[in-house]
Amino acid sequence: MIPVQLILKNFLSYRDATLDFGGLHTACICGSNGAGKSSLLEAITWAIWGESRATVEDDVIYSGAKEVRVDFTFYNNQQKYRVIRTRLRGATSVLEFQIETPAGFRPLTGKGVRATQDVILQHIKLDYETFINSAYLRQGRADEFMLKRPTERKEILAELLKLNQYDQLEERAKDNSKQYKGRAEELERSLDNIKSQLQQRETTKAERAGLEVQLNQLQQQQAFDNIQLQSLQVAQHQRQNLAEKLSFVRHQYQNLSQDGDRLHQDQLVVKSQLADLESILNQSAQIQAGYAQYQSLQSQEEAFAAKFEQHTRAISLRQQQQQQLAKQIQSLERQLQQAEAQLEALEQQERELQQTLTKAAEVDPALSQLAAAREHLNYLDQLQMQVNPLLQQRANLQSQLDRTHASLVARLEQLQATENQLQSQNRRQPQLQQAVMDVGIQIEQLEKKRVYLQRVQEKGHERRHFIERLQAHQRDYEKLLGELEQKIQMLQNPNALCPLCERPLDEHHWSRVIQKTQLEYEDTQGQFWVVREQMAVSDREIQVLRQEYREISQQLAAYDALREQRGQLAAQLQATADIQEQLQQIAAEKQNLECSLQGNYAPDQQAELQELDQNLQQLNYNERDHALARSEVERWRWAEIKQAQIKDAKKKQFQLAARKPELEASIHEFKATIQSEQTDSDIARQINALEQEIKEIAYSSEQHNNLRQGVREFQSWQMRYQQLLSAQQQYPQIAKRLEDLTASKNSRLVEQQKLASQIDIIEEQLKATANPIEQINALEQQIAIRRRELDEKIAYLGRLEQRVHQLEMLQNQYEQEQEQLKYCKQQQRVYQELTQAFGKNGIQALMIENVLPQLEAETNQLLSRLSANQLHVQFVTQKAGRSGKSTRKNAKLIDTLDILIADARGTRAYETYSGGEAFRINFAIRLALAKLLAQRAGAALQLLIIDEGFGTQDTEGCDRLIAAINAIAADFACILTVTHIPHLKEAFQARIEVNKTQQGSHLSLSI
Repeated sequence: MIPVQLILKNFLSYRDATLDFGGLHTACICGSNGAGKSSLLEAITWAIWGESRATVEDDVIYSGAKEVRVDFTFYNNQQKYRVIRTRLRGATSVLEFQIETPAGFRPLTGKGVRATQDVILQHIKLDYETFINSAYLRQGRADEFMLKRPTERKEILAELLKLNQYDQLEERAKDNSKQYKGRAEELERSLDNIKSQLQQRETTKAERAGLEVQLNQLQQQQAFDNIQLQSLQVAQHQRQNLAEKLSFVRHQYQNLSQDGDRLHQDQLVVKSQLADLESILNQSAQIQAGYAQYQSLQSQEEAFAAKFEQHTRAISLRQQQQQQLAKQIQSLERQLQQAEAQLEALEQQERELQQTLTKAAEVDPALSQLAAAREHLNYLDQLQMQVNPLLQQRANLQSQLDRTHASLVARLEQLQATENQLQSQNRRQPQLQQAVMDVGIQIEQLEKKRVYLQRVQEKGHERRHFIERLQAHQRDYEKLLGELEQKIQMLQNPNALCPLCERPLDEHHWSRVIQKTQLEYEDTQGQFWVVREQMAVSDREIQVLRQEYREISQQLAAYDALREQRGQLAAQLQATADIQEQLQQIAAEKQNLECSLQGNYAPDQQAELQELDQNLQQLNYNERDHALARSEVERWRWAEIKQAQIKDAKKKQFQLAARKPELEASIHEFKATIQSEQTDSDIARQINALEQEIKEIAYSSEQHNNLRQGVREFQSWQMRYQQLLSAQQQYPQIAKRLEDLTASKNSRLVEQQKLASQIDIIEEQLKATANPIEQINALEQQIAIRRRELDEKIAYLGRLEQRVHQLEMLQNQYEQEQEQLKYCKQQQRVYQELTQAFGKNGIQALMIENVLPQLEAETNQLLSRLSANQLHVQFVTQKAGRSGKSTRKNAKLIDTLDILIADARGTRAYETYSGGEAFRINFAIRLALAKLLAQRAGAALQLLIIDEGFGTQDTEGCDRLIAAINAIAADFACILTVTHIPHLKEAFQARIEVNKTQQGSHLSLSI
């Protein structure tokens, strides 16, 4: 990857910045500490991979800005690419990826940030971790590899080489080995159990054969009893037909008796109706006279009802006219009241204006006092304009000093909290180790239960499949039983045909066919009960398996939580490794901060603050005097207000004098109009005419009420008149009805006598027929007893057949599980070998052994340039262990990663070398690792970024380091070095200067 252009907008300390890498081969990024040198490089990692040192994504946005944007253009494999990443504060990021074509940049952006990120990685073939461990030598990490213990160096190298994937494969192989081992143990237990059950196979078959012979004998006896029962049932059926016929005739006789009684009652009712009608017809003259009187009173009442309607209509119209007249008069009275109220308000205003005009003599002296107060206030305002900038500057300086002091205090508090936390973690280390061991034991126990749970689940599936096959057999047997029952019912008919050839059957063939059909029916029924018994046993087994599955599942509910807890505890235990070193660093930083808080911070700002205080003292501006001057002006402002009020009062007094005569004339006019409306208006004349009409109608409510009472008293004659007309019409019909009822009653008596003679004949036939009910009951009881015995033996036979079938299935299962046991043991051995191969001493150790010679050669090549061939390193991966009993010849070898460093005086420990020498060694190893990682990632290392501190180097060491960079420059397309040391800065012809101001960091390029 070769950078071409970097454009920043609101990224960390940069507001707007553009850096063109064209023409840069080896360049220096220089500037003071905190100016934003590393931020410039982190913009590249954030644009491509979305990674930076910020813990919260919004922290990369410039303080106070809402959006960040980084536009990075680069070459990779002779192809030009462009990445644009933007983010709104509080929202998600947006990522664009483009490739250059002859027509311009073409987008390669995917659907979403994650898809686009995958496309970028496919093209550059370099992820973030590989980049920061290869092309980007980050600040403070040069000696990370050397300061670790020899056993830890292998872990770091394995992590850089991404060998942790083999740890995952080792864990998976170990889990699979445990699973197959548990499965093999379970199969061995199952095979022992099956073998003991198969020993009962021959005994069960012999018992089944003897039971089948007994069943055959019982079925023959049952068939003979069934034939006798059928002949007795035929005789019983004939006797039942006679009894049913006798019951039917008796029922008809009873119905005729009931019809005769009903007809007699109807005769009595009709005779009573004829008597009532004759009574009404005898009163015909009296009813007609009363009805005529009722009609006369009704016509008089209708005439008075018409007068009542006219009278009511005239009164309603009079009320409407009176209401309309009252509304008009009320409207005029409201207008009169408004005019009188306005006149009274005018008089009140005249009195108030007169009081205001009497205070005109007090206003002129107050106006002169107001002018003097305003002149003094203008002087103080001008003085404030001179003082305000100085006060604002003083407030800014004081605020900066307060922020500096607060940041020092906050940092000190943060260090104290961190120190307390680290001490607490250091005390918790033994507890964490014990907790990790306890959780590991629990997880191992649960893993065994997981293997057993899988076996329970497989057995449950096997039982369910067996039940499904039994259900299919049950449906087949039910269908066959239905068909056989239908055949047996057809054969019960006297003229039954053969079910196969459809020919008539004689007595001998009929007996053979029915016996064969019944035997087939009973055999099918026995097989049906066997299937039912097998289903019941399988259901019970499934219930037991389900209960066991639920119990084990509940126990395994904590498995994932325990694994997560083990990871967390291991991470916490790993974090406590470097606590002592961190505590020493925190103590030193706390001492420096406490010294600064004594007053030795921001000396330039404190001096500027003292100078501002002297200038303010010379101006002698007092905010209190300024406030008093403002209050004095406000105290005399009433004079201006009173002066304006007096002018307004004179103007309003003139307007009121012109308005008053108009209101007095309106009041007189309203009073005259009201008097005229009450006597001479059209509505008043209409009201008088309606009152005259009411008198002429002469309606009397008393006479009308008397007529209504008379009509109600004679209204009953109308109903009696209607009854008379109805009686004259119904009398002939009811007389005819009485004659019909008498004839029907006589015919019922004749039919009743015929039925009585039939009853006597049927009763004599029943006495002559024998009743076989006792023989039938005895025979049915005997058949039922034998049927129960057959059912018990059939059920037992079904259980025996099920047992035989189960033993046959167990034999097949025994053979299958033997094959499975052989396979599981084979797989267990395979995964045990894979566990060893994927372990630390397997493929990982082999890969590290292959990589170290290349790393050693590359390191010594670089180190020879940096030290003028004075330093040499050697990587040792094994050493002899210490043992008092073993000789040197057979001493055990220990895996390690020691780094032997030699100079002109011989091989010495890393700690005995000076700071400059140690840095050169670190730099050479780090750069060699970078080249090695880039080659393994499949990408050419064309860009090298060195963001390391060079403060430990003397002048000669810096010159050699610069010479080494120039020496390896041909291996890279672009080398960027970050430093703040002037000597190093001057050694580079191409420099990128970074300066930080209040408006953010700025870039300047010099070539």
